[in-house]
Amino acid sequence: MLPGSSIGQRLVLTSFGESHGRAIGAVLDGCPAGLELEEKDIQKMLDQRKPGQNIISTQRKEGDIVEIVSGVFRGYTTGSPITMLIWNSDQKSKDYDDLKTKLRPGHSDFPAMVKYNQFNDHRGGGRFSGRLTATHVMGGAIARKLLKIATKIETNSFTTQIGKIKMEKEFNEKMINSIYKNEVRCPEIKTAKTMRESILHAKKKGDSLGGIIESITTNVPVGLGEPIFNSLESDLSKAMFSIPSVKGVEFGSGFAGSELHGSENNDLYTIKRGKIITKTNNSGGILGGISNGMPITMKIAFKPASSIAQKQSTVDIKTKKETTLQVKGRHDPCVVPRAPPVVDALVALTIADHALISGIIKPVL
Repeated sequence: MLPGSSIGQRLVLTSFGESHGRAIGAVLDGCPAGLELEEKDIQKMLDQRKPGQNIISTQRKEGDIVEIVSGVFRGYTTGSPITMLIWNSDQKSKDYDDLKTKLRPGHSDFPAMVKYNQFNDHRGGGRFSGRLTATHVMGGAIARKLLKIATKIETNSFTTQIGKIKMEKEFNEKMINSIYKNEVRCPEIKTAKTMRESILHAKKKGDSLGGIIESITTNVPVGLGEPIFNSLESDLSKAMFSIPSVKGVEFGSGFAGSELHGSENNDLYTIKRGKIITKTNNSGGILGGISNGMPITMKIAFKPASSIAQKQSTVDIKTKKETTLQVKGRHDPCVVPRAPPVVDALVALTIADHALISGIIKPVL
């Protein structure tokens, strides 16, 4: 595997494949033996991410059916690497014939061509495609089940903003069941409708929109994180930035906290039912790179999808001349609605990895 294809220390996920290759897949190493696991446990989360489900996503129709080919025996993990495959079935590589030398604005084409001396697979973005987030979800689905069985830790991610349209109310537990009841994955139904309309309006103009995913992880014990360079914030940020189109991550009060006084931003301690907690959670559940027992709250910013139908100016690297291109193919006018399960997956992987490091989860269940 090339450097950079794996993430984690004790629970290691390795991703492989390309957008238009025969298959994409993941290997999860370090999962404790004895976890009851079957393909449907992974498939449920993959179905929340897969393409072609509605008119606001790409019309590439991949079933994203996962196959477990190692690491599970008689319905339980064995402790050996868990290998999972998804066979690609709906590639239209001809849509990318014109892009062998023309650089798509906003994409990785130019740096990838230079780095790999044009041996990289350019079709559908190849190794850099958002399609590879399915491999994140494969590993994350297992990590999420591991956390559910071995701890009470739970993560919920949802769309809080599309373009300039934002949720009006603060998220609460009553909203959890509403996240996947609409196409944009926003738990505020009225706002979700407006978000959907804005995405369709951008699509009609041959354009795209970005947005923000919010992630809240509850029941996190005190003490997860290994400062300095493997702090919980460091590892969660690294995981989030492995998602294509992510351009910003903030914890707690984030950038808004930089405008406050210390007296406003500090989280004051108190005791509730014999447990030490804080009255507010501007720290986002992490202090000094270590979890403090409060919910871990993050916001993840996604740029507008780069593949748009409008004609754009670019450069042809073969002729070394300026030219124009109009990106063909089937693309998401907004990637945000398909991102919540990907964020959930990577948060679960990171938290489970640290739970194994700290000994909260044992090598054998």
